[in-house]
Amino acid sequence: MIHPTAIVHPEAHLAPDVKVGPWTVIGAGVEVGPGTVIESHVVLKGPTRIGSHNHIYQFSTVGEDTPDLKYQGEPTWLVIGDHNVIREGVTIHRGTVQDRGETTIGNHNLLMAYVHIGHDSVLGDHCILVNNTALAGHVHIGDWAILSGFTLVHQYCHIGAHSFTGMGTALGKDLPAYVMANGNPAAAKSINAEGLRRRGFSKEDISMINRAYKVIYRRGLTREEALKELTEMATECQALEPLVESVRGSSRGIVR
Repeated sequence: MIHPTAIVHPEAHLAPDVKVGPWTVIGAGVEVGPGTVIESHVVLKGPTRIGSHNHIYQFSTVGEDTPDLKYQGEPTWLVIGDHNVIREGVTIHRGTVQDRGETTIGNHNLLMAYVHIGHDSVLGDHCILVNNTALAGHVHIGDWAILSGFTLVHQYCHIGAHSFTGMGTALGKDLPAYVMANGNPAAAKSINAEGLRRRGFSKEDISMINRAYKVIYRRGLTREEALKELTEMATECQALEPLVESVRGSSRGIVR
């Protein structure tokens, strides 16, 4: 299952059925779960824990030190869940002790070619990051978010669940749940109605989310005024809770 040209450190721990392609290098402190496939010319560095049934494609570098100048070689982690697809040339850095000490990737994510995930970032489940998307350090992304090609995300930004960015979007502020944004700098356009329909949201919930979007973006309210109204609306529609929390919890301000 391990190609003879691959180099696997004796202190790496691979499940018996892990497949490793030619010229791949796996360092000390790397753990790889069952059913995972690692193609040729991949570099894995530790401490890194990779779950089961992941597929890592050629020329990816996973678990490398961060280039953040605060990092001084402290032991930090990268933790990757299950059923993720990491395509060609992806780079993922471990955390820093100044923040979480860990970069975290959830489950069932698709990272397309040349995606970069910076130190201490957190990626939820079922996300799609399209080619050349880049996350600076400390970025948090909620479940089911889709970032189109060449999306750039500033450090410390939070991107809400079920949100969507257009090609070439540059995010310098937080993107609330369900919201579609586009442009440089990013501007909110609408809710991700098609994505919500595909994921089984009811017509009633989508209608309420659209009403909530207009409260935030169409009536000229302050964030505090909008939050007061959104909180009342959320008592009638549980689906609004992620939107309310993403607006309330924003520390950088939300995309407008």
